[in-house]
Amino acid sequence: MKIKLLSILAFFAGTVFAQSQQKSYAVHTVAFYNVENLFDTIRDEKIYDEEWTPKGARSWDGKKYQQKLENLSRVIAEIGTDENTNMPTILGVSEIENRKVLEDLVNMPKLKKANYGIIHYDSPDRRGIDVALFYQTKHFKPTSSKNIPLYIYDPTDTKYKDSNNGKGKRVYTRDQLLVTGLLDGEEMHFIVNHWPSRSGGEKKSSPNREAAAALNKKIIDSLYNINPNAKVFTMGDLNDGPYNKSVKDVLEAKGKKDDVKKGGIFNPMYQLYKEGHGTIAYRDAWDIFDQIIFTEPLLSKDYSSFRYWKVGIFNKPFLVQKSGQYKGYPLRNQLSGEPGFSDHFPVYIYLIKEKQ
Repeated sequence: MKIKLLSILAFFAGTVFAQSQQKSYAVHTVAFYNVENLFDTIRDEKIYDEEWTPKGARSWDGKKYQQKLENLSRVIAEIGTDENTNMPTILGVSEIENRKVLEDLVNMPKLKKANYGIIHYDSPDRRGIDVALFYQTKHFKPTSSKNIPLYIYDPTDTKYKDSNNGKGKRVYTRDQLLVTGLLDGEEMHFIVNHWPSRSGGEKKSSPNREAAAALNKKIIDSLYNINPNAKVFTMGDLNDGPYNKSVKDVLEAKGKKDDVKKGGIFNPMYQLYKEGHGTIAYRDAWDIFDQIIFTEPLLSKDYSSFRYWKVGIFNKPFLVQKSGQYKGYPLRNQLSGEPGFSDHFPVYIYLIKEKQ
């Protein structure tokens, strides 16, 4: 599959790119999508998936499962294609049940031409949902991967108050997936996340997401220690916005480029939040839980290697509820079991590199 080459004068007029002659740039799309409960129809006794079976509350059968796959494949095939005809080169996903659903998804007709590879590990999450990474095998060559567990505890559970050295009962949630590889020969690191939910309330549950952010920061710092110019992306459904303590203070992700120092982290989603955009809606309020954040070396204006260009939220009209109580919201799975797309919009960024 050929990478699109951009003639960028039109895009970058008035910026550092505006020059007397045109230059061509290769572009890759890096994206993240919470696909909302991508379960197969088979009962798994090890997890809580009863409702996602033919006999469950949603009567989740083969026909509905195939429709869900068709819906998701349409979205993935179109993410970022306004300015890059190639579908995402790198795609992080969350809320998937197992490797089989990933294989079924990448083999859908709309996605087969991308020839996606899959990196996935089972997480200990009680619902059985995991994170994973898709990558176009033509352009990205993984060199290592690992799932890094998040250890959080519930000290209020009196039955287990003395367990785990007095920390209380362990709360089993999603691991953080770290993948390192070569993007057209250039080393990149991708961390895929699905941080703990707001169950029990935002304030009460915040320490769990702060713990997830601390683990994330530890991973990024370790990569920085190995290589001060490490290009690291952390992406996922963080269940917090760019302004929350977990992201802003613990992860220390800056919302303005000028505030990002050497060894720092930039969050391009902050500006989208300030402009009133959102990836998820609740009680008629929008927020940006789905984020792609990255390290300072990707902000350099030396385009002899891949650098950040711009960010977007993929919220085309076909992804939006057209009527009813949730008009204007993301068109999610219905309680009746009718497959939608997701209750989250995907997010994406473009990477560009000058063609020599």
